[in-house]
Amino acid sequence: MYRKQHNGQLSIEEFHLPFGGTLDPENRWVLLSALMPWEELEESYAPQFSPTVGAPAKPVRLAFGALFIKQRLGLTDEETVHQIQENAYMQFFLGYAGYSNKAPFDPSMMVHFRKRFSDEDLKRINKLVVQRGKEMLIEAVMNSADGDDSDDQEPNADDQLSLDDLVKPADWPEGKNWGTLSIDASCTPADITYPTDLKLLNEARETTERIIDDLCRQSAGFGVHRPRYDRGKARAHFLNVAKQKKPRRRRLKAAVRRQLSYLKRNLEAIDALITAGASLSALRPHWWQKLLACSELHRQQSILINSKTRSIPDRLVNLVQRHVRPIVRGKARAAVEFGAKISVSVQNGFPFLHRISWDAYNEGDDLIAQAEKYKQDNGCYPERICADRIYINTKNRHYCTRHGIRLSGKRLGRPPKDPEINAEQKQQLSADQRRRNEVEGVFGSGKRKYSLKLIMARLTTGAETSISMAFLVMCAEKILRLLRLFFVLISAWFYSLLQICVPGAMSSNLLGPVARDLAVIA
Repeated sequence: MYRKQHNGQLSIEEFHLPFGGTLDPENRWVLLSALMPWEELEESYAPQFSPTVGAPAKPVRLAFGALFIKQRLGLTDEETVHQIQENAYMQFFLGYAGYSNKAPFDPSMMVHFRKRFSDEDLKRINKLVVQRGKEMLIEAVMNSADGDDSDDQEPNADDQLSLDDLVKPADWPEGKNWGTLSIDASCTPADITYPTDLKLLNEARETTERIIDDLCRQSAGFGVHRPRYDRGKARAHFLNVAKQKKPRRRRLKAAVRRQLSYLKRNLEAIDALITAGASLSALRPHWWQKLLACSELHRQQSILINSKTRSIPDRLVNLVQRHVRPIVRGKARAAVEFGAKISVSVQNGFPFLHRISWDAYNEGDDLIAQAEKYKQDNGCYPERICADRIYINTKNRHYCTRHGIRLSGKRLGRPPKDPEINAEQKQQLSADQRRRNEVEGVFGSGKRKYSLKLIMARLTTGAETSISMAFLVMCAEKILRLLRLFFVLISAWFYSLLQICVPGAMSSNLLGPVARDLAVIA
């Protein structure tokens, strides 16, 4: 059951603090609370619950805010609960009426929160956050213009925050291209050990052995016995090869065959136990799901060991996270990565997640889709697209030429004979390549600061939610930086104007320490 909460934003004066005082209005969590579209979030969150049946669910502001805090600070589920319990600003961000020293929920609830926000929901919320942030920036600019009573002094252009690169001007001609679109793809590794055939088969053998023990307890008196082989000996065979630094290929293949035979024997024993009366429904869901993975692993490894092929579709690399696939990226540090492949676009400075796939794909095919999505969001095509070489194919070149988009990259054909035109094209290519680096910065900051370097969530939905939330957090943080930059520039300009209008104000006590701080900024 879900009960609609109060959607109005609490004021910092109404927020109760047992130790007295009020909250700082410039605190990041206070500013973020005004930035988030809570009403739109509740519209997509409430239909997941029955309005009359069941216990009241956690409010959407608490669920979404907890995920945001976890992703922003790079915390575990347990530490997220502790931080919320100890921080009054976070509680204000989550919609509390006052400070409470009680835990808001059990850490296990974070798993359910991640399931309730899909990838598409977070993409939509990310667009709303960016739209609201642009409105806040425009409002700040308009308020500063309205508050300027001076007719003889205009602010310096270098001291003002230019929105031309962020927001399309209102008088922009209809149909004319505007803005810059930077696109690229990367891989977000999952939290798994490096998989090898021998290691996976050994894990599957140990898993089936434990399942056999559980089923034998159920089938006591059925006359079905465990497989007659020494489990210690089977583990010793695995360790004899696994502990070698570089085992010979022939010996490694023999060890794989041996572990495969042990696994086959265990699977046959499980079938015999089920026939005798044992039930898989008595096992925990975690174990019978791993049993399915063990059966699929046996099928794949049997094909690989008995044929000349070395690859197979939908190859398993982990028994728990069965959705993870090997992604060949060709990087110097790791030629093969195991996780989700993401396609990202940076639209006029704001990062957006375009696609998440657990299977490898050619990212060059995403350029047209991202350009069309850009037109849908902004009403026009981008003026230029900055991308890697893999995106610069014949199909994408024709598409960009047809719609008047400049695609970064070396032009086809012979270079022009005019040295001035050739130098201009080289300068333009260099500028586009520098602009393309901003998407690399998005990947870098996402992996260093926002937990994209290693996705800890095991479930598919939870992992996709964590990835999407990281880009939402990056957009929100960028808006906060722009707002702070704007107010700093306005304050610096105000100080310089005051110095002109009131000579000697710094030497007097008219401005105080605030003015001296602004002098450093100016």
